[in-house]
Amino acid sequence: MSVVAVANQKGGVGKTTTAVNLAAATAEMGRRTLVIDADAQANATSALGAQHASPRMYDVLLGEASLSDCIATTAWHNLDVAPSSMDLVAAEMELASRPEREYVLRRLLAEVAPRYELVLIDCGPSLGLMTLNALAAADGAIAPVQCEYLALEGLSALLETIRRVQTHVHPGLQLLGVVATMYDGRTRLSQDVAAQLQSHISSTFDTIIPRSIRLSEAPSHQRPIVDYAPTSRGAEAYRQLAGELLRRLAALPTSTIYRDSPVDGVRA
Repeated sequence: MSVVAVANQKGGVGKTTTAVNLAAATAEMGRRTLVIDADAQANATSALGAQHASPRMYDVLLGEASLSDCIATTAWHNLDVAPSSMDLVAAEMELASRPEREYVLRRLLAEVAPRYELVLIDCGPSLGLMTLNALAAADGAIAPVQCEYLALEGLSALLETIRRVQTHVHPGLQLLGVVATMYDGRTRLSQDVAAQLQSHISSTFDTIIPRSIRLSEAPSHQRPIVDYAPTSRGAEAYRQLAGELLRRLAALPTSTIYRDSPVDGVRA
């Protein structure tokens, strides 16, 4: 099993869009995929039609339910979700006094490791305890960055957090890459930001996610873009990004976190 945290402390950069649509694209490719909604806003939960599912991640983190019980199947083959809710804010506060509080999610994931080939964790727009748990549980992180200068400036805080996690919490964590989102090729601003990412951050993905009406509409229909508009530019972009992600995961050293859960075709 490979675990990927989709993180950026800035809101509105496409984290949930990326987590949900990457997961749907990898599931479409035949990978058994789980989305963990680690954001109290629960947008990934609603985007996958699991807003009424129970129990939720709050119950799991507090030890009141197992992760297996929390996982809900979706309407799409190979794609499951562990739903969230606003209660997750309280869970973060209650976890703060626990010993080894940054490893709670890692221990929980070991329970379901044999069932999945890929787990994508949708992090909230902060660098708090839940995001730290996601990074401590992950083999790698993806950072979506909106093609605007303020989003670019905020990226440095996330990169510094990843460096600190590597030093103090999880030495095996890798930055899998930065992905440019909401790209509008008609504007000089989008072109400049995408070019700066490519020139200054070597791990930037080649795939660029376009600004798209179809991508914006899909969550309101509770469908990932590869199902809602399968031939759209957004769907094709997320399929390409999924291919890039799987190739980068395959190139990583074999993880020892979930060593008893092989990932067929991705990692041995």
